Amino acid sequence: MSRLDGRTAVVTGAGRGIGLAISERLLADGARVVMVDRDAAAVEGAAKRLGSDARAIVADVTRTTDVDRAVETAHAWHRRLDIVVNNAGITGRSFPTWELTDEDWQQVIAVDLTSVFLVCRAAVRLMRPARSGRIVNIASIAGKEGNPTLVPYSTAKAGVIGLTKALAKEVATQGILVNAVAPAVIGTELLQQMERSTVDMLVAKIPMGRVGKPEEVAALVAWLASDECSFSTGAVYDLSGGRATY
Repeated sequence: MSRLDGRTAVVTGAGRGIGLAISERLLADGARVVMVDRDAAAVEGAAKRLGSDARAIVADVTRTTDVDRAVETAHAWHRRLDIVVNNAGITGRSFPTWELTDEDWQQVIAVDLTSVFLVCRAAVRLMRPARSGRIVNIASIAGKEGNPTLVPYSTAKAGVIGLTKALAKEVATQGILVNAVAPAVIGTELLQQMERSTVDMLVAKIPMGRVGKPEEVAALVAWLASDECSFSTGAVYDLSGGRATY
């Protein structure tokens, strides 16, 4: 018996990269996975490749109506919602603060922080009656240390860490665990949105001297989603190749 047999999971930003790797790992561990992404072609294609235990939902996680529909649809699949992974995110443009526009700020905050609030709110409303659930939010080392030329992203990820800690305390006695993962640079398509000089600067800070792999993030998320994680909530797990200093 796999450790997630019978569980229903929701993964946002699941069409590619880290979200796809997480979906694959949760499926391998026995879960049914609802893959949420606004890129219909990517998420529907991925779900089809992964088989009948994967379902695609096209949704914009910055919109309350889309989020509520996606989470409720996932719950209705087998009348349960056990695992939620908030992975959807963008880095935004890599520019100094004085060159950023209002739109630069608002877009990153909406996708990287507001969406996490919307999904968590919808999820805990369904998890509380069952007195069971695991929520894993994908933050970033940028949320702890701040990355220059990525101010909106760093701010949003710091917000995800604060949200994780506060929500975890609210539901700590209700069978719901809420944790965050703070990766350093991971080898995904998001790197292509960033300036080469910024990527080189971030990799130079990693003592292991390499970027992380999506599968390495997925492995940690799978543990946090399992019953093996039973006395850890409101925590931030670094996945930084030695970069994190606290």
